Amino acid sequence: MVQKEKTLEKPPVDGVPSPSPVSGEACAEAPGPAEESGIAVQATGHRKFISGVVEGFYGRPWTMEQRKELFRRQQKWGLNTYLYAPKDDYKHRMFWRELYSVEEAEQLMTLIGAAKDHGIEFIYAISPGLDITFSNQKEVSALKRKLDQVTHFGCKSFALLFDDIDHNMCPADKEVFSSFAHAQVSITNEIYQYLGEPETFLFCPTEYCGTFCYPNVPQSPYLHTVGEKLLPSIDVLWTGPKVVSKDISVESIEEVSRILRRAPVIWDNIHANDYDQKRLFLGPYKGRSTELIPRLKGVLTNPNCEFESNFVAIHTLATWYKSNMNGVRKDVVMTDGEDSTVSIQIKLENEGSDEELETDMLYSPQLALKLALSEWLSEFCVPHQYNSRQVPQSGAKGTAIDVTSMASPSLCSSTTVTTVFQQPIMSPAMPPLCLDPLSPLSHPMAKISQEVEEVEVEKKDSDEEPMEMVVEKMVDEPEPEAEVEPDSEEKHADPILSDKMAEDLKPMDTDKESLAESKSPEESIQEDSGSDIAPMQTDDQLKQVLQPFDLFVPGPNEKPLFIAEPLTLEDLSLLAELFYLPYEHGNKAMQMLKEFNWLRANSSVVSVNCKRKETEKVEEWQTRAEKFEEMCCSVIQMFTRLSNSANRTILYDLYPYIWDIKSNISMVKSFVQWLGCRSQSSAQFLRGDQEPWAFRGGLAGEFQRLLPIDGANDLFYQPPPSMPTSKIYSIRPYFPKDEAAVYKICKEMFCEGLEEAPFSDDDPDLIGDRLVGGLLTLSSDYGFVLEDDEGICGYAVGTVDIKPFIKSCKLSWLPFMQEKYHKPDEQKDLTEAEKMMLSFHEEEEGLPESFLSNFPSLIKVDIQGKVTDPSVAKSMMGCLLSSLKANGSQGAFCKIRQTDKRMLDFYSKLGCFEVATMEGFPKDVIIMGRSL
Repeated sequence: MVQKEKTLEKPPVDGVPSPSPVSGEACAEAPGPAEESGIAVQATGHRKFISGVVEGFYGRPWTMEQRKELFRRQQKWGLNTYLYAPKDDYKHRMFWRELYSVEEAEQLMTLIGAAKDHGIEFIYAISPGLDITFSNQKEVSALKRKLDQVTHFGCKSFALLFDDIDHNMCPADKEVFSSFAHAQVSITNEIYQYLGEPETFLFCPTEYCGTFCYPNVPQSPYLHTVGEKLLPSIDVLWTGPKVVSKDISVESIEEVSRILRRAPVIWDNIHANDYDQKRLFLGPYKGRSTELIPRLKGVLTNPNCEFESNFVAIHTLATWYKSNMNGVRKDVVMTDGEDSTVSIQIKLENEGSDEELETDMLYSPQLALKLALSEWLSEFCVPHQYNSRQVPQSGAKGTAIDVTSMASPSLCSSTTVTTVFQQPIMSPAMPPLCLDPLSPLSHPMAKISQEVEEVEVEKKDSDEEPMEMVVEKMVDEPEPEAEVEPDSEEKHADPILSDKMAEDLKPMDTDKESLAESKSPEESIQEDSGSDIAPMQTDDQLKQVLQPFDLFVPGPNEKPLFIAEPLTLEDLSLLAELFYLPYEHGNKAMQMLKEFNWLRANSSVVSVNCKRKETEKVEEWQTRAEKFEEMCCSVIQMFTRLSNSANRTILYDLYPYIWDIKSNISMVKSFVQWLGCRSQSSAQFLRGDQEPWAFRGGLAGEFQRLLPIDGANDLFYQPPPSMPTSKIYSIRPYFPKDEAAVYKICKEMFCEGLEEAPFSDDDPDLIGDRLVGGLLTLSSDYGFVLEDDEGICGYAVGTVDIKPFIKSCKLSWLPFMQEKYHKPDEQKDLTEAEKMMLSFHEEEEGLPESFLSNFPSLIKVDIQGKVTDPSVAKSMMGCLLSSLKANGSQGAFCKIRQTDKRMLDFYSKLGCFEVATMEGFPKDVIIMGRSL
């Protein structure tokens, strides 16, 4: 649900979390709301309590197969309802008047039948509010015709949604209706009666949460009109005090119930993540007392866009509902039966907990989370290949049909299998690297596109919405080249990340930075080029099926392949705490944030300048730094084990998020190592500590904001590879023992691509001495090395201020080099090696003072060609630039020879440096710089 009204600019969120692991009837009964003073609601005895999932988010809808799996889980866990309302199925919302095509109709019929088979009530929702003229009978007839078609599919339950639309009526409607609420109520009542007054009929108001009610909930004319005029058998959807409500209190529900004259159905966005591509919510259903159950008509969760990531959200919702499905009130005394056993478990669970003491004695979020994770863990061990979630084009080009003569067809979905090999990130012969490597295959109707989202974000207080609506700007990027290898171990290049689009609305968020983000592999397997809105997906359009890859079976004399460590419950618990809930991080995540904050704030005690006189404080800092590094390593180990899990379907939905947090944690870990041995002074961090959950980007965003280069979004955005990999690189500070390895890489990368080696082995150190020797000797405090399991494979070095560095070179480095390399005879033709030797004896042309005042820091980076992961280059650059900025640098630059296409390609691919032009620059070099 997203508010699109100009006066109330709210975020695009629709949602409710999903069920949880509880056995029980699919259609449970709960008592009607007890009669409260002032509420015109009759206690009708037992009636069905709506519990389940609403697919109501912005972004690519789920596939038919995923929805069928959802029905199976709902039935198993005791939930009874599915509300079909994907914002980006254009025939649900944008083109609501259009009838479904033959293919789409067949799919919907099959889906409705599958829901019925699992005892799940299928509610079809339509959202005509964007452009309907309420007073035009042709418009009303078009709506009736559309719902007639869906009725013929076998659907018996419906919903009319008027969320996230403009409050203003057109002139024609103003002549007929006294208010916007009257117009909506009038058409809703008419449609309800036209359909024969179905048992379940839902209405979503435009003022669907407390913050959208003008001037407030009790005084809203809109809500009062809905309560008075809407037929009493029609249920009203409500998200709580906010679009994404941290807590929904009993008092707030009783207040809105009095005005609506009925108990609402909660559309719960607590696990919705369509407003922030960096966030995923794996925490338990929380902030809703089980005492709400007898005061509500139902609860539907609008969860994460990524289907497989909703196991915990749906499982814990079911646990919450089943814990009080009989509607026990606070004043009811529990017997010594099952309920009292549950309350004892909850009391034990809360003992010693860091969280606030639970007051709900029927439901514990932490206990529910453990139950969900324990069941989810077994799913990771089941080998399962990834099914494509692409949504191919249909509908608009299809033919509307007479549904009375249709039969339900069979389903056949499929996906192509391919292996994508990434190019090395530093290579003279490679094309420009796209930071989003992606296989150029998949559905024939899908277009492969690269997009950049520019998101403006605003800082908010901790009690505000955790998001605002996202505005996307489409930008063309070069597509990477891909090779297909038939004999690869794992043969699929399926999409990874769900597209989170939000129509043409204001950004949903909280951070003033302009965030440029590229689309992920899954997002690039996109809709038909003719539409930015995804149509209803039909399985008949998925023409290729994913084949299982061949398993390696070792022969009599062969060694077995590497066996990955199995994923543990502790790993899943850590994962859930890293991606917890919109307004809070889990305990371990908060502990990591607090430790890093303390380490950076107290880094002065271990800085080089303080000489470490305060032994106790130094020991405390080092002990806490070791503890923090252990926590970082546990995240990296979790990433490795999860990446090797057998169930690739779950992995692909989680992978972009665990990749992102792993990359950021690795960078932070390296920076803490640098603080402990190299920082010149107390690092210069931003002032003020805001509430962690008030910002965009989740936990990764919090760590980014604690680094000196907090605004470097281009360095922090590190898209996952198209194929999941568990390969880990580590970045650490440079030590003198690393000099030989750095020299070797420097020479190797300098000579790569040259037709013949211009340097003999007589002077093996010449290239290293010329390009990095001075920096390693005089400015080693600003050096980092990249390591893999074979050793050092890259380095990044720099100096915080080039002017004093040049003076030091003239005094101590150049004389040593002039003695080591004698000046060659300039009268003869010089070899490349002799020209390099001569440079030690000549005055180097300097840069203009006006440039160096803004870009004082010189840097040099090299990474071996075998490293294909572009994110490691960004991480290493982030560590180097953080160390420079922490010690006062305002900007950094690098010098590249005009003929050095390799380095030009490298920095262009990183995208974090721009070519600088200024009078007085040397003519034989290119200067690239960036502000810090």
